[in-house]
Amino acid sequence: MDRPLLLSAVGLQRQLGDRLLWSQLDLELTAGDRLGLVAPSGAGKTLLLRTLALLDPPQAGRFSLLGRPPAAWGLPRWRAMVAYLAQRPVAGGGTVETNLCTPWRFRERRRQGGWSYERITVWLAALGRDPSFLTYDAERLSGGELQLLALLRVLQFDPTVLLLDEPTASLDGATSAAVEALLIGWIAAGSRACMLISHDGEQIQRFSTRTLELQR
Repeated sequence: MDRPLLLSAVGLQRQLGDRLLWSQLDLELTAGDRLGLVAPSGAGKTLLLRTLALLDPPQAGRFSLLGRPPAAWGLPRWRAMVAYLAQRPVAGGGTVETNLCTPWRFRERRRQGGWSYERITVWLAALGRDPSFLTYDAERLSGGELQLLALLRVLQFDPTVLLLDEPTASLDGATSAAVEALLIGWIAAGSRACMLISHDGEQIQRFSTRTLELQR
């Protein structure tokens, strides 16, 4: 059965000064895709994810999400549906729970419902953490714990496309495997897709359903 097309990009280009990172780049993400991004260091992998999320302005090319261009969605809605998870996320003051609840105050988020303690604690259990993790001081989290907070913070909004930039770089092997399993289940539970950057070639092979190699 054909899977619906979620995100399409045609003719993308990125140039830094006189250095061309990539040009005439086309990609498509259909429901269920887990696309691994393969390229040497400095090839613009992070820039590509940020461009797709419209966090960096595109230099060339066009995009569509569910068949509609960015202007039809508006920037806040596009960024909610095409969500970028940075390699080095930041947390605000207060507890982990506060950091998970605060984004629900924004107008764009309120239309999606609200904070679900039950859903978050199920995910925490899958990641080997108990509910006490929610009481931790977010500003005192380790690098790995901060990555888990950031992952939960974005997953709770069920974006259509999730752009993952080294999401397990600070995690041990067992927790990385738990994150992969959680993501695979989350993607399978709806009409969703993701792109993954990872320095771990084995993770790319293990997690991805297909790969995209950046070429100039």
